[in-house]
Amino acid sequence: MTAGEPGPPAEAEPEPAHDPAAPAPLNVPRVPTGDGDVDAGLGRLADADHLATDGHLEVYEDVHRGLRDALTALDVRPGAPAPAGRPPAAAQ
Repeated sequence: MTAGEPGPPAEAEPEPAHDPAAPAPLNVPRVPTGDGDVDAGLGRLADADHLATDGHLEVYEDVHRGLRDALTALDVRPGAPAPAGRPPAAAQ
């Protein structure tokens, strides 16, 4: 072989075997809700895209806990409770 002559063909790298448990993004669109806590929880779901399936449970439980807390917070009314037996002023 002399200078300028092509060398032997380069060996092609073998295709990696498909591993169904390997991390793979789900590419599920996440639409902002306008609630910072809910949006942060939904954004956290993207963390599961980079984990093997056995790591998803921790992320899902964390997001579920945060969403449950956000829903529970909706039941908390600001201010003092209305006296018993008397409807709130707006309802009169």
